[in-house]
Amino acid sequence: MNISVSSLMESFEDLFPKETSFAVSDAKRFIYYKPSNKIDLQIRPGDKIKENTVTFKALTIQQKISEHINSNVFGIPYYGTSVPILHDGTPQGCVTAILSSAQLRFLADFLTVRIEDSWKPIPHKDIMFLEAQHRKTWVQSNRGMGTNKFNLSELEYILPADLFIRCHRSYIVNVNYIAEIQPDSHSTFLLIMKDGTKVPVSQTYAKHFRKILAF
Repeated sequence: MNISVSSLMESFEDLFPKETSFAVSDAKRFIYYKPSNKIDLQIRPGDKIKENTVTFKALTIQQKISEHINSNVFGIPYYGTSVPILHDGTPQGCVTAILSSAQLRFLADFLTVRIEDSWKPIPHKDIMFLEAQHRKTWVQSNRGMGTNKFNLSELEYILPADLFIRCHRSYIVNVNYIAEIQPDSHSTFLLIMKDGTKVPVSQTYAKHFRKILAF
């Protein structure tokens, strides 16, 4: 099957917040770029990947990274999330999603959660896990359980990568609330959270999960 980078990226766009710019690179240069109406870093296919960009850093450390980059690199500040593409442990390329600094309001250190008939700002550190169920996103926290308007794919982009990890198509967990990791079946795990909840780690996410938690 021959699929172009542009058609592949178009299928991914709904997974990210609106007005996101996208860049795709190989190991050394950008090969695709689509700016949004909010931010344009003036990247051109063929441009060499600059140091101090999130793309360069993701390729270097060989794992997902989210970071605010100042204006010294592209002339304007931006917030980027880069995910490296690896083959046999070697980086082959990278996909980067880019937001403008004005859009960083979505990246505050809390989520607003509807609990019963009111809305409560819940700090990230107090969120145990998030679950997609019945077309709603449920947030379990120290302050109760409620719903958030974003889906898990959007929240995976928004939430800080040093605290939260996607472990299943229906779950994102805060690593600080994992009490125990148990083998479940071949290449899968079961998380016992500190509140006693059991959260599965699916085979799709198991390899990345093990790499992030280093076991």
